[in-house]
Amino acid sequence: MNWKDDIREFEEFLRLEKGLSENTIENYLRDVSKLAEFAGDRKPGSISENDLRDFLAALLELGLSARSQARIMSGIKAFYRYYLLEGKMEKDPTALLEGPRLGRKLPEVLSVTEINNIQTCLDLSSPEGRRNKAMIEVLYSCGLRVSEMINLKLSDLNRKEGFLKLVGKGDKERLVPIGKEALRQIDFYMPDRNSLDIKPGQGDYIFLNRRGSKLSREMIFMIVKDLAKTAGIEKHVSPHTFRHSFATHLVEGGADLRAVQEMLGHESIITTEIYTHLDRDYLRTEILSHHPRVKSPKKN
Repeated sequence: MNWKDDIREFEEFLRLEKGLSENTIENYLRDVSKLAEFAGDRKPGSISENDLRDFLAALLELGLSARSQARIMSGIKAFYRYYLLEGKMEKDPTALLEGPRLGRKLPEVLSVTEINNIQTCLDLSSPEGRRNKAMIEVLYSCGLRVSEMINLKLSDLNRKEGFLKLVGKGDKERLVPIGKEALRQIDFYMPDRNSLDIKPGQGDYIFLNRRGSKLSREMIFMIVKDLAKTAGIEKHVSPHTFRHSFATHLVEGGADLRAVQEMLGHESIITTEIYTHLDRDYLRTEILSHHPRVKSPKKN
């Protein structure tokens, strides 16, 4: 078969049998399409390990970062695992292939003071300001992904029990506690929301734009970026920064790592363990700053 037909069948496999999210499927298909373009007239089943090494070298020459190269290779590996499963090849050409080594990059984190400064910049005399205040509070106090934020519904909110029902990656549901302050800010915003001309099919979403439709990812990124700039924060701040800050502050406060894993919706605790590294950096800084045996001695 040719690349086009194989990629179409691979897409069906990912969606129907693996049940992956649309974002993951889109990324995998884009990765395989890059390899197809590189392969030219060679069919998928004729690609060897050496061909893939040449492909990796080509990515490097294009200036792609090690992280981008590794992400592309994950899509290629998924494709050839599918190819092997379908009996289209007898040997997986990616089996012995190692991607570029990645240094562990710690995520940017805001301090509690910086988060408070961002919220102080909000104009609570405007409907958008009241909405954004509630949105920032929910992002930080619940550790939501931006996709979970834009799809958050009134029917997902259990006020009596104090929980949000979220649908995360792979359409997996989880329950996350929501605090009194986040609920209070949502209540403060609700009269503005309910006064909008809400579009058909949008009535259950909590956070809406002024036209009565749910917010887009791009809009939330823009709001967060502008607020951070106004607050004078020089760090690279995105909606995901609040999720990282949520997890880091929990770990610093002594929260059980398994509990943090559940709240973040991480499939593997290995992903969550990055926050223990952040915690160790925090502890090291505190020790170097305050412990009498490691502080620089005073000059006589």
